[in-house]
Amino acid sequence: MNKIRINNIILGEKYPLVLIAGPCVIETEESCCRIAEKIMNITHTAKIPFIFKASYDKANRTSVKSYRGPGLEKGVKILSKIKKRFGMPLMSDVHSCNEIDIAKETLDILQIPAFLCRQTDLLLHAAQTGKPINIKKGQFLAPWDVKNVAEKVLSTGNNNIIFTERGTTFGYNNLVTDMRSIVIMREMGFPVVYDATHSIQLPGGEGTTSGGKREMILPLTLAAVATGCDGLFIETHEKPENALSDSKSMLSLDLLPSLIEKAKRIREAI
Repeated sequence: MNKIRINNIILGEKYPLVLIAGPCVIETEESCCRIAEKIMNITHTAKIPFIFKASYDKANRTSVKSYRGPGLEKGVKILSKIKKRFGMPLMSDVHSCNEIDIAKETLDILQIPAFLCRQTDLLLHAAQTGKPINIKKGQFLAPWDVKNVAEKVLSTGNNNIIFTERGTTFGYNNLVTDMRSIVIMREMGFPVVYDATHSIQLPGGEGTTSGGKREMILPLTLAAVATGCDGLFIETHEKPENALSDSKSMLSLDLLPSLIEKAKRIREAI
């Protein structure tokens, strides 16, 4: 399996489980910094590598009236301040080639959103930065279909590819996680991250917002780690019920330490 280096963190087989975590979207600079620091302290205690993730723009919200974030320029400035203050690597979504040209100066990992995972120009432009690319496997893709996605990135000479499993469309307003996806994508030679919070979403399930089955985060996370994922993607918030995006699917920050400890023990056992 190809191992991916992000600063002093290595993602891949036989390396420690990596946590990618943060709020769904940047709400305020103060709250984002506060959450980043709390996760940093939690992961320091648990001795688990940590990459901070927050979106400066949620470009695919269900409703046009939904909060999207502070936008590219302001959002990147906030992320840059967090990076300078705490020193952890950063990841955020990119939606266009123009965004990449600006965000690449601050982000350590460029994330391709699930709905854009087959956009050739976006993939090629992101890959040409030479940075690690985290590709969310689209809800509409079979796990073996990611080979075609990977080949687009590989064609640029960049082999720093991470795939994130985030559930598959299962009827209307529902997702299901097929743990076989983790095995299949890893067998292709790519590190696989499990998105524990988007996988339990009910897309559009609340009419103008997405719903979620938050009680399924823990069991599915532990199952994914037991299956062999190399990292976890967890969106977390101090008060999920008050979050401006994905309020029904984010994990409460208070529950993160326990989840990490359980996941870490399973990772060490396998």
